[in-house]
Amino acid sequence: MMESKKSVDCLGMFCPMPLFMARKAIEEVQVGEVIEVLADDPSAKKDIPDWAERSGHQVLGIDEEDGIFIIRIRRGV
Repeated sequence: MMESKKSVDCLGMFCPMPLFMARKAIEEVQVGEVIEVLADDPSAKKDIPDWAERSGHQVLGIDEEDGIFIIRIRRGV
């Protein structure tokens, strides 16, 4: 699995903040690099991957550990 270039800690935040932070982070990495978003807001599990795919990025996976969602996204464009 490709190592994340940037990790974004959104724990304790409610949407839309995790989405805004993920969008900012993806703009700070190069095409092909991976970011990892940590969130505990259940809506982030759907909202962030939906945004990523609409924006041309690839969702590599969503894991859940103890109520924390770990969303890995590869920058596409």
